[in-house]
Amino acid sequence: MKKGTPLVILGYLAICLIWGSTWLVIKVGMESLTVFYSAGFRFVLASILIYGIMKIKKMSLDLSPVATRIYLYAGFFSFLVPFGLVYWGEQYVNSGMASVLFAVYPFCVAIVAHFRLSDEILNKTKLTGMIIGFIGIIVIFSDSLAIKFDLMETLGTAAILLSAIIQSFIVVMIKKDGKQLNPFSMNLVPMAISAVGFILLGIFFEDFSANKFDMAGVGSVVYLGVFGSIVAFTSYYWLLKRVSVLMMSLVAFITPILALVLGWVFYNESLTTTHLLGSVLVLTGLFISQFEIFFNKKTTN
Repeated sequence: MKKGTPLVILGYLAICLIWGSTWLVIKVGMESLTVFYSAGFRFVLASILIYGIMKIKKMSLDLSPVATRIYLYAGFFSFLVPFGLVYWGEQYVNSGMASVLFAVYPFCVAIVAHFRLSDEILNKTKLTGMIIGFIGIIVIFSDSLAIKFDLMETLGTAAILLSAIIQSFIVVMIKKDGKQLNPFSMNLVPMAISAVGFILLGIFFEDFSANKFDMAGVGSVVYLGVFGSIVAFTSYYWLLKRVSVLMMSLVAFITPILALVLGWVFYNESLTTTHLLGSVLVLTGLFISQFEIFFNKKTTN
């Protein structure tokens, strides 16, 4: 990290807080809106607002061959396909299980980065920290991880796992080749691609009349479009230029903890000793995996 400035720390915490709530908001939104239309409306709103911001701030859109390639890859493999898998999978998998499943993301990122980025080699310290953090996630959601041999739940599980794997390749590619791109332009084209894709999927495979544009449905679209997409992803790509891709991926460990706290604060959900133990393990794992950054030294395991 470039000497953890307050802005970097604030951006990282904002991403964790926002994405810690999106699992629940997606679930709430799909009680009123169908899967593909729900995702489509989210990214339609986000892409329109980003376009407006870029016009107001007179930002140009980089259309060089490298930038165009990144936009297309990100549009399909960072938004359309992965988010389609997550939205579809959450119909059959509870939010706790979904958080645990997506926590494989840092492992995928670490492996891909090890082979693609010369300055992000996976060593024993990082691996140990990630394993401890992942165990913490399992402990947190241990009461909701009952194994059920249900075909649709199994397919939903596979969909969320596949989403994490796909996104790991794209985020490393962006870290390696997209340093010159403005965070807003990095979001505009990919989100527009995903918006069109999801709306088309909704037209062909869903019944539009099944959508209920009530407070829950509209509220989820606005929250996910503005905060879950624009604020979070713009901050994410901005931070990706300043911290390691592994540290960014570890957000997947932090968000379940914040989701628990939000549930406790706003929904009077229980916060048990098991939750606290799991949270301590997650934070310990994060500390160990980023040991060399905290102490400004390199490990050579």
